[in-house]
Amino acid sequence: MDRLKSKFYEKAMAAIAEMKPFMKEHDETIIDQVTIGQVFGGMRGIKSMLWETSLLDSNEGIRFRGYSIPELKVKLPSRGGEPLPEGLFWLMLTDEIPTQEEVDWLSNEWERRRVIPDQTWKVLDSLDPDTHPMTQFGIAVLSLQQKSEFARRYSEGMNKRDYWDATYEDSMNLIACLPHVAAYIYRRSFRNNEQIAPDDNLDWASSYAHMLGVTDDPDFMSLMRLYMTIHADHEGGNASAHAVHLASSTLSDVYYSFVSGVNALAGPLHGLANQEVIKWIFEMVDHLGTSKPTKEQIAQYINETIAQGKVIPGYGHAVLRKPDPRFLAQQAFASTHMPDDDIVNIVWKVFDVAPAILGSLGKVSNPWPNVDAHSGAILVHYGLKEYNYYTVLFAVSRALGVLASTCWSRILSLPLERPKSLTYEWIKHWVDARKEK
Repeated sequence: MDRLKSKFYEKAMAAIAEMKPFMKEHDETIIDQVTIGQVFGGMRGIKSMLWETSLLDSNEGIRFRGYSIPELKVKLPSRGGEPLPEGLFWLMLTDEIPTQEEVDWLSNEWERRRVIPDQTWKVLDSLDPDTHPMTQFGIAVLSLQQKSEFARRYSEGMNKRDYWDATYEDSMNLIACLPHVAAYIYRRSFRNNEQIAPDDNLDWASSYAHMLGVTDDPDFMSLMRLYMTIHADHEGGNASAHAVHLASSTLSDVYYSFVSGVNALAGPLHGLANQEVIKWIFEMVDHLGTSKPTKEQIAQYINETIAQGKVIPGYGHAVLRKPDPRFLAQQAFASTHMPDDDIVNIVWKVFDVAPAILGSLGKVSNPWPNVDAHSGAILVHYGLKEYNYYTVLFAVSRALGVLASTCWSRILSLPLERPKSLTYEWIKHWVDARKEK
């Protein structure tokens, strides 16, 4: 019996029963106003999307079903001192903190569902190993699409009431496969294609760490549990989540929809930023000729970077106006496990000096570090130095949030997303007409 599916269905039916009269009563209620600046500025801050799994506050940061990251660390079942991602997925899908037994069931269920067709390995092996890991990852996910329950059942004439069921099955199957596929890409591109089989005695994130094979240090498994948890979701408006939501709204199956998010995550202004941060730090070390720069040297390098018209990677966020709690969670992990690491200490020194410099410019709304500012330094410490792979880690984690939300979108029967676009001429005429009134 699939306990998670039953729990999800029960919760969703209760939510739908509450939502229907609410929508009927408030269908015409205005919830937001849109400015011309928002139209030209990437729709920043426009309240226009339902996303059940998490909510981002500009000061408090992300909350998963109402729980902050520090609260999750205490409440979710954990191993090695860090919360298990299985528990977060259960929470996002059901709005309930799972028991250890339920988390163990989900670990075993993902192991059972980890069935990867031979064609996926053949497709990956046909690519040049130097192909960017995110390109390989997206291609691999598309090669898994032949497994789609939704696509098969839709072609057979599936009833609309069952869309959610097929979407749930696809989501569970895809999440189950992602760590093995992602680790395979890493080993073939960076470790002479010497593959490591999954270990069914390990939880989902730990098995991924095991297959990467960068270290025997058990703390690396703890890091992967933390990493997979804190990167899992960041409400629905960010580029990768929104891309998945948009594609899914067309009734594209989970595999097609998730690849849309993978492609968005690969952009330098989104998930690729974690790669840019560690690259910038390595370049700083080379430029300064020391792995132990002073705060004064770092401040000078930051100013030089800004003077060249470049951004300081890992700093700033579209919504947050305080240090990212995900950054702080990684800082706490590093303080426990690697307080004397040179690269980690550079990250901390940048944190000490960068906000004041960026804030003094008068142009930066958020001078604080985001999640990307810290992750690379910890990964390097454990031997995962190939920073162009880092966004694949991000994508594996992000699958948890976007696919949990996709299940909700399908069971709520959310419609095709279709905002109204405008031309510049239309906007000008509209402004002129208002002036004449």
